[in-house]
Amino acid sequence: MVVIKLAVALAYRMLAATWPPFGDTPWFVMALAILVSTPVQAGEEIGWRGFALPRLSARVGLPAASVVLGATWACWHVPLFFAPVGDNIGQSFPLYAVAVTGISVAMAWLYWRTKGSLLLTMLMHAATNNTAGIVHSAPVAGVNPFTMRPTLAAWLTAGFLSIGAAVFLVLMREAPPGGDSATWTREPWNRAEP
Repeated sequence: MVVIKLAVALAYRMLAATWPPFGDTPWFVMALAILVSTPVQAGEEIGWRGFALPRLSARVGLPAASVVLGATWACWHVPLFFAPVGDNIGQSFPLYAVAVTGISVAMAWLYWRTKGSLLLTMLMHAATNNTAGIVHSAPVAGVNPFTMRPTLAAWLTAGFLSIGAAVFLVLMREAPPGGDSATWTREPWNRAEP
């Protein structure tokens, strides 16, 4: 997410001839927050990647499962768009869903390549949550969350996450069928065919 947000800042600068609004949280606070919140992500990651992803990928394959899971994961967060406080107020839910689906694809790739490591997906989840504010996608006051009127920073973030997701989807075509992470190898191109 740090690389994505820095790419957003540079693209924003090139397109708008000004820098986007940056967050004011020091990097060491973000790093500490990642360490502290990693165990907190266990609840979601046990459910999303530990339970749902292997079972869904056994039915539809890992690439499709990562996209379906991303859309489901985004919908899980819909109530946050109506809460009186939080980062999602004034944001565009459709664009958020695109971004979260991109993150889900990246996390599915990580889960596959690490033979089902929930610790690393928890760490990635915490890192994503705690570094997303490097470049703010300022909310638009009074906007219905289901409209498509987000800021340029939000469009760029979703766009860069989608590009990354497309790359991971191509790479995940090598994932063997089945949802058992024990059958996933680190080098799928070298695995022996049964």
